[in-house]
Amino acid sequence: MSIDLPAALAAAKWTFSTRRVDRGLVAGMDCGFDAARAGDLILAQVESLGQHQRVQLTTGRPSNIYPGDMVVLACGARYAPDQFEGLARIDPAGADLLAGGGCIGRVVARNERIRPATRLIPVGRLLDGSGRPLNLDRFALPHSDRGDEIPAVFVLGTAMNSGKTLATAQLALGLRRAGYRVAALKGTGTGAFGDVNEYSDTGAHLVADFTDAGMVTTYREPLARVRMGLRRLLGHAAAEGCEIAVVEIADGLFQRETGQLIADAWFRRRQSGLVFACGDAVAAAGGVAELARHGLRPDALTGLLSCSPMAAAEAVAATGIAVLRKSDLSDPAEANGFARRALAGTPRAA
Repeated sequence: MSIDLPAALAAAKWTFSTRRVDRGLVAGMDCGFDAARAGDLILAQVESLGQHQRVQLTTGRPSNIYPGDMVVLACGARYAPDQFEGLARIDPAGADLLAGGGCIGRVVARNERIRPATRLIPVGRLLDGSGRPLNLDRFALPHSDRGDEIPAVFVLGTAMNSGKTLATAQLALGLRRAGYRVAALKGTGTGAFGDVNEYSDTGAHLVADFTDAGMVTTYREPLARVRMGLRRLLGHAAAEGCEIAVVEIADGLFQRETGQLIADAWFRRRQSGLVFACGDAVAAAGGVAELARHGLRPDALTGLLSCSPMAAAEAVAATGIAVLRKSDLSDPAEANGFARRALAGTPRAA
């Protein structure tokens, strides 16, 4: 395909995952798709629409896409039981839009309740002036040695859509109302602006996610890199004057990276508080038991089960752990309890 690269880039829809990229560094492109690695920037053309009929722009709004549109995304994998599992692999004959936030790869599994992926034709891998592929890790926040200075309350859950994002946002809101300079962070997952926007709406002093640490997705990234990304986000929060961080960890306890994190000694030492989101009492009991196996015990349960007084009562009876509604998490008095324990350095391991 013959293409006027400057004109194509100017007209292209740059997706959320590319929001930190310095577009002035783009000097060319190649077709080295076989060598593409997670985070490499890809110019692609929409071939046909499927599950995703919109992309999320760097401006923070969604945009409809149409066959023939040019988009700039990042090569990456995805793990989403409600949608796709995908790998960071790009076939020059056609690739898949794995996430509307701007992740291109190859679908290997699909939830039967959703449509096949939107298809993209890879046009080129973007290069800098010296011919090096441009990758998101080049635009990440700088490393900081202050990552261990700020207490962190982690929010875990049983699965996608269990209430983790809402819990993170509401606890950040409660802490802000209580007078703390709070950071609301998304530690793992696939880049999308929905969570970031929900955090921002709370008035948190700082909002960031793993894309700010140079990853379009944390799926299939080594534990060391996921851990480094968390430390980078926490260090940035400390450098920006935050006193406490609330950190969402994507998906469920058995997801690859989440499972590795909760089994990691660094995570057990690093967490100053733990909130567990789940849908019912059985999920609560199973999740608490799994966390206990790793020496962890939640400070509170929340999520979908908190909407039902009966489900909440069952969960308390089964686990002995209080259930907090979103109104409890956002209450400054309740949030202050989390903060006081975290700032006091109370050991949270079971």
